[in-house]
Amino acid sequence: MAEAMEFPVTIRVDAEKPAGELRPIWRFFGYDEPNFTYMKDGKKLLAELGRLSTRQTVFIRTHNLLTTGDGTPALKWGSTNAYTEDAHGRPVYDWTLVDRIFDTYLERGLKPYVQIGFMPEALSVKPQPYRHDWVPGVEYGTIYTGWAYPPTDYARWAELVYRWTQHCVERYGQDETLSWYWEVWNEPDIGYWQGTPEEYHRLYDHAVHAVRRALPGARVGGPETTGPRGQRAAEFLRGFLEHCVRGTNHATGETGSPLDFIAFHAKGAPRFVDGHVQMGLSAQLSDVDRGFEIVASFPEFRNTPIIIGECDPDGCAACSARIYPQNDYRNGTLFASYTAASFARIQDLADKRGVNLEGALTWAFEFEDQPFFAGFRVLASNGIDLPVLNVFRMFGRMGGRRISVESSADTGVEALRREGVRGAAPDVSALASLDGKTLYVLLWHYHDDALPGPDAAVTLTLSGVPFADGAAAKLEHYRIDEENSNAFRAWTRMGSPQSPTPEQYARLEEAGRLAPLGEPEVVRVEDRQAIVRLTLPRQAVSLLVFAGEP
Repeated sequence: MAEAMEFPVTIRVDAEKPAGELRPIWRFFGYDEPNFTYMKDGKKLLAELGRLSTRQTVFIRTHNLLTTGDGTPALKWGSTNAYTEDAHGRPVYDWTLVDRIFDTYLERGLKPYVQIGFMPEALSVKPQPYRHDWVPGVEYGTIYTGWAYPPTDYARWAELVYRWTQHCVERYGQDETLSWYWEVWNEPDIGYWQGTPEEYHRLYDHAVHAVRRALPGARVGGPETTGPRGQRAAEFLRGFLEHCVRGTNHATGETGSPLDFIAFHAKGAPRFVDGHVQMGLSAQLSDVDRGFEIVASFPEFRNTPIIIGECDPDGCAACSARIYPQNDYRNGTLFASYTAASFARIQDLADKRGVNLEGALTWAFEFEDQPFFAGFRVLASNGIDLPVLNVFRMFGRMGGRRISVESSADTGVEALRREGVRGAAPDVSALASLDGKTLYVLLWHYHDDALPGPDAAVTLTLSGVPFADGAAAKLEHYRIDEENSNAFRAWTRMGSPQSPTPEQYARLEEAGRLAPLGEPEVVRVEDRQAIVRLTLPRQAVSLLVFAGEP
């Protein structure tokens, strides 16, 4: 009975108190398997990502753009056959599949975040074995085969990158390609790079020099290391930044290497304890904070944009919850509330360290022709949107400048970084912005533990609102919870069909969309203040949009 009781939360939003820039850090996504891009459900999801916002462009990052193969996808695998060699050892370039991938993005209003990798079989110093056969449950390290090794010839590597960049400029135009991000490799501090840090510096220098030869002014960066709360990743990131400032450039012989944006990763650490999932938000925020601290220690990079190139609650999108029970948070609302709570705090950590945060990339897409809601870290399953995608729809609607929020149930960014949300009290807070006469409030009710708990009875006070006294502001309320914007819940209520009928599928599609919580309401303004009361269930997320008269 106690669990059914509500607990009070007071949240105050002050529209006259700016809280920094509302940065659209959410607008980056990525995945391992590039060939899913142009398949049926891949194209469907990419179209949804292209529609997330009328304000901001979404960028897509994917592995394996230079990997050798016939384009047949598998878990954690993809290929384009961009580079092979003929019987005489002469390079053969084929851009058919990479063009198809980039065309699919651009046709849907998206832009490439170009990852330059991995190593073509004909260039690898250890080409065999090349294609791995990893499936969930098999030792993860078996994925690191011939594609992860340095090139036999750095000049040929550079020429490949140059030819590819040149082709993109010719196909898509200089202005378009200058708007892309160009980054080198992925997680070179672990098995994704079977070379030394110095060899990675060499790989980076030659790749960046090649990109800039074909496209002067291109936006280049790296190194996409793993979470820097680990000593090895931190040392690699610091060593790379040192190289870019004071090292000898392996391609030019000059001092330093171009670095227009800095990329590292940040991952949470969920566990399965006492029969339930317990999220590890503190681990992810510790990665973020440590990475910001390292960047801030270089005065040369204090204003350089940072992109958290993989920013997720756990480390393996393809590791299904059916085998790894700690990942059994992905289909429902816990993934959604975690995302809402974490993204707001990531910006807070950037403000604390005084660094220039440009993006936080969600490494989640879809897995073609897999069972419905199979427990992968995805945004959609068989063309059905998961609740977490609706958080990004909420982010995409927000605009203007960020304004102050105070909540009686805000855990606080430092406590979250140290401990997460593990005690009796959940984290209930908000992110708010003001755009002209429209005010946005994104609220969440989050706890690390996937356990039931009481609802939050929220009293939301808006002060300093740009509406005339006595005016009526229209309130639209969008909700993600067990009953709303939740296709997974709708599917389980159907009996979890693996072959839904066309009628059932249409109902699931509808259930996966961002849903309003009832009809729009009218909120009265007195003394430039408005008060709204609402009930917010555990692991739920709400977006409130207040619109005044034009």
